[in-house]
Amino acid sequence: MWRRIAPHCSVVGRRAVAVVAVSISAVACAHRSSEGDPHAGHEVAGAVSSTAPASSDASIPAGATTVAERLGRSPRHGEYAMIKTGPSDSVRAWVVYPERSTNAPVVVVVHEIFGLSTWVRGVADQLAADGFIAIAPDLLTGKVANAPGSDTVTAAAATAAIRSLASTDVQRQIAAVAQYGMSLPAATKRYGVVGFCWGGSASFASAVASPAGQSAAVVYYGSAPTPYTTLSSVKVPVLGLYGGEDARIGATIAPTDSAMKALGKSYEHHSFPGAGHGFLRQQDGQAGANLAAARQAWPMTVSFFRTNLGR
Repeated sequence: MWRRIAPHCSVVGRRAVAVVAVSISAVACAHRSSEGDPHAGHEVAGAVSSTAPASSDASIPAGATTVAERLGRSPRHGEYAMIKTGPSDSVRAWVVYPERSTNAPVVVVVHEIFGLSTWVRGVADQLAADGFIAIAPDLLTGKVANAPGSDTVTAAAATAAIRSLASTDVQRQIAAVAQYGMSLPAATKRYGVVGFCWGGSASFASAVASPAGQSAAVVYYGSAPTPYTTLSSVKVPVLGLYGGEDARIGATIAPTDSAMKALGKSYEHHSFPGAGHGFLRQQDGQAGANLAAARQAWPMTVSFFRTNLGR
């Protein structure tokens, strides 16, 4: 019988549940290249209205419309931590522990442009349910305030804040968060990174950096760093998961695949027909295709991490 790694069950995970993240049906999601240049914003394809119901499947992360309720019922120990990431900066992070009797590998969860939202915390909680110590840092810590009555920053403020971040600082902070995670008494000394949209691109960039301890990177609808010659530094396997209707990001898959193959790097990718950008968050979009994609992509994510990080 599994027991909790944490010595007690914190009420933080229940009391800290904020208002469900605001809909992103009409907002932009900014991406940046490996040099830190922001790409133009784009509408989220996954937000197309649909009569498809949101998932109640407890084996995948909750979608944006049901995540607060799911978090409120979570039995797992979740807590906020302020993690020092450099001589003069720190990031606030949500840390969730799995219920198991042995030490667990760590997964760093990199958010979209909206910072550390309820939905991102829900993804971390699901990773803990799947056996990992999950840490979701807010890489916008101290840079922008949430919208009134929400745990999510506005699209305009978020885009401006994301554009102010230097890629080198982002990667330094992700690596520091991972080192913090691996130093926890309940952790093993291996970690992976998973990111979404802007965070997906940051996750791919983390594979290029490949700091000590990193063993895998999962990219949800994010692009690879350019120029592709930078991929020669990749030392960990990368899994890419994309919406078939996400033409902008979809156009980057083939050249990324060619470059990774030419360099002898491991890059597994899947594109889900009918699904839009942001399908894991917007599970009620694209007439059911987003939910179908989420149900396929998440088991791939868990299997990939278990294969490369251990159980």
